[in-house]
Amino acid sequence: MKHPDEENEFFDRLEADMAADRSADGGADVVDLDKARSARTESADPQTRPDADRSGDSRDEESGDPSARRLVDGPNVAGPGYLGRLMGAKRRAIVPAWLRSTAELKTAATWVASHYAHLAGYHALRSPVYVGRLALQAPRGTARFLGGTMRWVADREGEPVRLAAVRREDAGEYLKLSRQRDRRVRLRTLVATLATLIGTGTALALYVLAPGWLQAVSVSALLLALGAAGSAADAPVVNRAVEVTKTPKLTSDIVLRALGALGIPAINQAQGKGRDGFTFTAPITRDGPGWRAEGDLPYGVTVTDVIERRERLASGLRRPLGCVWPEAVPDEHTGHLVLWVGDQDMNKAKKPKWPLLTTGSVDLFKPVAYGTDQRGRWVEVTLMYIAGVIGAIPRMGKTFLLRLLLLIAALDPRAELHTYDMKGTGDLDPVGNAVSHRHAAGDDDESIAYALADFRALREELRRRTKVIRSLPRDICPESKVTSQLADKRSLGLHPIVVGVDECQVLFEHAEHGKEFEEIATDLVKRGPATGIVLVLATQRPDAKSLPTGISANAGARWCLKVMGQTENDMVLGTSAYKRGVRATMFAWGDKGIHYFVGEGSDARIVASVYVDAPGADAIGARARAAREKAGLLTGYAAGEAAEAVTGPAYDLLADILAVVPAAETKAWSETVVARLAELRPEVYDGWEPDALAAALKPHGVSTIQVGRRVDGKVVNRRGIDRSHITTSIAERDGKRDAS
Repeated sequence: MKHPDEENEFFDRLEADMAADRSADGGADVVDLDKARSARTESADPQTRPDADRSGDSRDEESGDPSARRLVDGPNVAGPGYLGRLMGAKRRAIVPAWLRSTAELKTAATWVASHYAHLAGYHALRSPVYVGRLALQAPRGTARFLGGTMRWVADREGEPVRLAAVRREDAGEYLKLSRQRDRRVRLRTLVATLATLIGTGTALALYVLAPGWLQAVSVSALLLALGAAGSAADAPVVNRAVEVTKTPKLTSDIVLRALGALGIPAINQAQGKGRDGFTFTAPITRDGPGWRAEGDLPYGVTVTDVIERRERLASGLRRPLGCVWPEAVPDEHTGHLVLWVGDQDMNKAKKPKWPLLTTGSVDLFKPVAYGTDQRGRWVEVTLMYIAGVIGAIPRMGKTFLLRLLLLIAALDPRAELHTYDMKGTGDLDPVGNAVSHRHAAGDDDESIAYALADFRALREELRRRTKVIRSLPRDICPESKVTSQLADKRSLGLHPIVVGVDECQVLFEHAEHGKEFEEIATDLVKRGPATGIVLVLATQRPDAKSLPTGISANAGARWCLKVMGQTENDMVLGTSAYKRGVRATMFAWGDKGIHYFVGEGSDARIVASVYVDAPGADAIGARARAAREKAGLLTGYAAGEAAEAVTGPAYDLLADILAVVPAAETKAWSETVVARLAELRPEVYDGWEPDALAAALKPHGVSTIQVGRRVDGKVVNRRGIDRSHITTSIAERDGKRDAS
């Protein structure tokens, strides 16, 4: 029980607190809430107060409170005007792409002509069989004709109606139908009689008056007509000459159903609320041998999300995997999807004949068709001014693609080919034995030494070409690079040089010469295209060791067949290609020869390369060899030159440096060293620059350093070499040789 004084103390304290609150309010007024609400509404009405803030948060903005709400959407913000939207509009081509291309138009015309020629030949050969079938069916056709005529004259088609009137015992209806039948029968009997008399008279006239050929034609026509009338629905007289593939039409319902089956939450949520989950931005149309659908995915969903689920998408469309190709549009946002659904699997669809398979030559400075895209259109490649990388897992067509590109190069008689089959199976022999200036197969020590000598010679040729280009007048060589006209001038020696290496990781991972191969190849990739030297490398292990980053980052053309992971994908196609949706991981095991091609100044395209088997490659190689022999350009390995002739200059860079830098001179500038080397061996070192010396020393594990010299009383620092580093490198190299 509480004491009374405690209760009084509690009430006194409460009264004191209330009094304090009233004094702090400073005599606050009682507010009528209804009036306050109406006043606030009127103040926000733009008709009452045009300058009023619609959000009602202007006080929060003026208060300076950082936690207060801010107005971000202005009341009168307008988008681009009509002219701005019109200027940014995407115009559709008036003339279709296949009609603008002479090659595609010629291909389409050839297909149409061959199709109808096939139809004509097929049916012409079987026409006697068709006539025999019709003759055998003529009696049945005659019976059908007579029976049908009699039923027509007797008005048998109206009999069910009359019988129904009898069953209903409707006398009036029956009498009306009977009178109608009588009128029909009389009229049809008259017509049939007249037709019989006219037909009989015509037949007699033909028999008496017509020549024999007309009688034969008339009887044959009558016989064929009666035979056609006697044909059965399940036994047609004429067979199909072409079995047309029937595929369902792609509709919006099918596309939405397939996208809903991908398991993407944003799409499923939208469809669960009654929306489509995909906004079509263009009608679904035919695009080549397939259908094209285009539209926007829900916010936050990217095209790569769909590409990752390509197998599910194909299942939702009920189409083979090779028919379904979701693509991103480079010029659009990442949620803009283009879905192309082919009529046939891309790897099984019949492809047009390659124009260079049996005839024709090539100018490497111009585009050449080497494959087709999903729509069956030719895709071209220009082998000059590029360095290329081909990557794939084994058995996906990597070597065949490299051989195809080398065959294209071989069809230009000016091109000098250097082919290396480091796998050693002889896949490049159709090119190497026929036309290659340098060729080797296998990874034995002899082949490695042969390739190393050739790579060293190519580096020297690169340096020679840079001097020649630099010395040419500006009007002859305005862009400081080799052109087709310059390549025609044999005196300049600027003909195209195409180097193809299969399984290039064998060279770059070599224990002794790997670094030198890498250094030379990197130089050829960077500087070679402008001088007419093209390097194409193929590997089944596209990683940093087998495909050095200095090479993969500077290759202008990339062909990526199926790979297993993101790292391999980006090593071949470029950094972040996987994130952009360019994913060679989506190719199936059966998609042999199908790859992503990045080059020709355009975005990644899916291409099925032309398949040329070994006999076809031999035939093309023989044709290329004949063209070279005619032009007097067959040289090197294909001409029977011995391997010893290509061992390259016999020199030792480290020993030569020790020879020109005496022991008393512990350090020397690079420019001094290259000048002395040029005096020692002009045929080897003439034209070398300090950067070339640094690059040549790198494979030996020697780096240039800063060397200070006092010139005119001032210390000048330049790049140079430390003689002790050279001696140490020689000692280590000789020690390894002795140990081996």
